[in-house]
Amino acid sequence: MKIAVDAMGGDFGPRITVRGAVQATKDFNLDVVLVGVESVIQREFDRIGGRGSRITILDAPEAIGMGEGVFSIRRKKKSSIRIGAELVKDGRADAFVSTGNTAAVVYISREILGALQGVDKPALALLVPTLKGVTLLLDVGANANCRPRDLEQFAVMGKVFMEQIIGLRNPSIGLMSIGEEKTKGNDLTKEAFDRLHASPLNFIGNVEGKDIYSGKADIIVSDGFTGNVALKASEGVVETLFSLARREITKNFLARVGFFLMKKNLKSLFKKMDYSEYGGAHLLGLNGVCIIGHGRSSPNAVKNAIRLAKDFVVNRVQEKIQQEIGRSAHAVGGAKA
Repeated sequence: MKIAVDAMGGDFGPRITVRGAVQATKDFNLDVVLVGVESVIQREFDRIGGRGSRITILDAPEAIGMGEGVFSIRRKKKSSIRIGAELVKDGRADAFVSTGNTAAVVYISREILGALQGVDKPALALLVPTLKGVTLLLDVGANANCRPRDLEQFAVMGKVFMEQIIGLRNPSIGLMSIGEEKTKGNDLTKEAFDRLHASPLNFIGNVEGKDIYSGKADIIVSDGFTGNVALKASEGVVETLFSLARREITKNFLARVGFFLMKKNLKSLFKKMDYSEYGGAHLLGLNGVCIIGHGRSSPNAVKNAIRLAKDFVVNRVQEKIQQEIGRSAHAVGGAKA
């Protein structure tokens, strides 16, 4: 097992990615290829005492910044993202992990790896914690504009993911809309509702934004614009609530005593809500494994993103998505909506 990692990705670059990669090789019995500016990676590698770990370094002289646009993405032919994706295409790595510019990773991965046969648009899929366990959201940012057919394909890919990675048999699927009733929503959601309802999938109908963390559905599908807004809004609410809680705890002695007594339980809660435990988002539907982590990823998040990539490869999820798409007449048949 060999995972390529974009060492230049994220807000903190090699200072974080190298530590996470080194830890992943120790915890998950795999090899990692760190792709990026060799001298910078080597300096960080030596600083943390990484010698002896199953790491190799591949020089990529260019890096794509977190805020760079399409022009830079296209112009930088020797970027760490492009070279990392090419390793997967050439069979020199089993998967690619990056915490870098999401738009760049999506664009380059699509260009180099292409989509699985029958998949029109790969989708970013992210696991989020809920009251009942976890829910898979897709798409959370890869496709701002979608057709009803795309949302049905997202549901098919999500089903395979939840069955193979989470071990959940026949997962329930909800469609993100502005109301639970079939008649609610725009033309996209109304037509997608009809397609999903007619499919053999375990479709439970429309769900709303409030249902993301309730566990009402095991999978929630939407276009990438809606999914990304919903995700970012909910992340902001969670961060605000935690900040307010910390502020209140420091206000008086009794609050501090209460915090001390609840510290163990609160740590468990914080861990469940910590995105670093989930690693990153999967770009489902690519002809290759690609995991995209949060720009603010910690070493633990990088390590867990590598773990997700390994799980994806071991469980042959790409092959099973391809088989499921091929079997689903609803997903691939008929005129394009």
